[in-house]
Amino acid sequence: MHNVTLPAHIVERMRKVRGGSDHIYSSLDMSKVAHVCVDMQVGFVAEGAPIEVPMTREIYGTMNTISEAVRKAGGLNVFTRYTYDPSEKHSWAYWVETLGADQKAGQEKMAPGMPDWEMDPRMEIKAGDLIVDKTRFSALIPETCDMDAQLKAKGIDTLIITGTLTNCCCESTARDALQMGYKVIFMSDANATLSDEEHLGTLISMYTIFADVMDTPYLLDLIEKSSVKAAA
Repeated sequence: MHNVTLPAHIVERMRKVRGGSDHIYSSLDMSKVAHVCVDMQVGFVAEGAPIEVPMTREIYGTMNTISEAVRKAGGLNVFTRYTYDPSEKHSWAYWVETLGADQKAGQEKMAPGMPDWEMDPRMEIKAGDLIVDKTRFSALIPETCDMDAQLKAKGIDTLIITGTLTNCCCESTARDALQMGYKVIFMSDANATLSDEEHLGTLISMYTIFADVMDTPYLLDLIEKSSVKAAA
């Protein structure tokens, strides 16, 4: 598991901003909550995969646990698939040829229908869950993914972010979500990247600016308490 210990001075600063609390949200309307499982595809999760993130194999069970809790409470699970499409309307050739050049071979294996593009079989996807394809890091870039439209059609206003990579697709989606008016929960122990340093860097940014950062025990308890309150 990644190091998820936030620096004490940052925690103390944010507690003052939040009236002494470590968290923003004390209850959730689960009918308006979506758990966004980012890019848990074979090409990222499998051992020896072209864009392998080994830590993903330590979080998929936690992600499945969160998914099941969200389902039972009446929320929505959304699974994103990173998709390579060189013929798309809005070309992203610059990144593929320059900053992403070292990953180009792996990118091409993420085209629709390729084995590495498929969801990893360890992810528990069930009836009622959504799968959306995206051609950017964020799942909320207009004309590169229809997740925003699907969420709005279902009345979703709160996103729980899990998946990979913490500091790339997960962070990009969370940043855009906040700026588009969504409430954002970013999971400290259900996101994965290539090093503790990169993971912790994103958690700090999320905690101080973009999201409520939670661990799974806290989130599951919050979901349970919110469900009991809604039923009362």
